[in-house]
Amino acid sequence: MHRTELQARLEILLECGRFNDYCPNGLQVEGRAKVQRVVCGVSASRALIERAIELQADAIIVHHGWFWRGEDFRVTGIRRQRLGLLLTHDINLFAYHLPLDAHPELGNNVQLARVLGWQLESVCREQPLVLLGHLPHPMPAGEVARSVAARLAREPLLIGEPQREIRRVAWCTGGAQDYLESAVAAGVDMFLSGEISERTVHLARESGVTYLAAGHHATERYGIQALGAYLAEHCELDVTFVDIDNPA
Repeated sequence: MHRTELQARLEILLECGRFNDYCPNGLQVEGRAKVQRVVCGVSASRALIERAIELQADAIIVHHGWFWRGEDFRVTGIRRQRLGLLLTHDINLFAYHLPLDAHPELGNNVQLARVLGWQLESVCREQPLVLLGHLPHPMPAGEVARSVAARLAREPLLIGEPQREIRRVAWCTGGAQDYLESAVAAGVDMFLSGEISERTVHLARESGVTYLAAGHHATERYGIQALGAYLAEHCELDVTFVDIDNPA
């Protein structure tokens, strides 16, 4: 498949034009024209690039790419080393941030619900990136936390009483702790995201909504895997998911 065809198909599939994002979505670094072997991962780290080189990949597709708003864009130090590896080995870099979070079938939020066994009901009216749903059956918050730990292979941080019964839930993967207020307004028992801030603890305690911080990386491994599986099936590409461990 030609690089431009892959780019166009991903642009349409993920509806990139709908999002005012913090970084450019799509092709971020141009490599060779023909793409057959693809490596997918969460973030475009040097470790992922080096693994892609070992696998002789033509392209890397990630959720967290480069060129974030407010960054220093000078190509020096670590940035130069990463970019140099891609250019030397003629590897394309594609990145899809909010479009991959929000996709109704392949997105991080929908895929996380499937991994956790949570039932999706609707999208939050105040914040469309937040999904609303319920557990298969009511259970104590501590038991929910243990289930999440088992399924994500990472111990979450629980803010709230472990004995509190949880039924209605809201969630948004990654660094969505500031969407807690939207979850509170939606009347849920628990909000799950990847990260937590100092202020989040107080808001959770004062609102009475249990907060579960399950890890940025841990909650965002699944959308990129679903996208890779889609490309393997529908575009006949050779796709490998590489998980570079990250405890954050």
